[in-house]
Amino acid sequence: MKFTRNANANWKGTGMEGKGTITTQSTTLNNAQLSFKTRFAEGVGTNPEELIAAAHAGCFTMQLSFLLSEAGFVTEDLNTTAKVTFEDGTITLITLELTGAVPGITTENFEATAQKAKEICPISKLLNTEIALNVSLLS
Repeated sequence: MKFTRNANANWKGTGMEGKGTITTQSTTLNNAQLSFKTRFAEGVGTNPEELIAAAHAGCFTMQLSFLLSEAGFVTEDLNTTAKVTFEDGTITLITLELTGAVPGITTENFEATAQKAKEICPISKLLNTEIALNVSLLS
């Protein structure tokens, strides 16, 4: 399978005072606000780090679901929060915090499957940073 997805970013003005927008092919983001405040403070809109976190959380969780299904498990719930740490101009860490309810799986098997998902998720492979994983299996 091969496909291409795209997004468009537009920026007007300087880095500090300028403003921009981001639009995705699906238009889930459609001229979403982007500015210095949305990236480095608490402005309304989005930012690259938040978008990376969303992409990684979604990719990892879907990859884990596929692996669990292949192993014969049906998940009740998988929830992943991706935390992107930006430090001195570099993304230095992404922490994936996973909780899941998967009937019949052992904690060891769940953790091992989550680790494999982290390693083979296309977004994990794309990123060149440390990626931490915290896992909790709900009974």
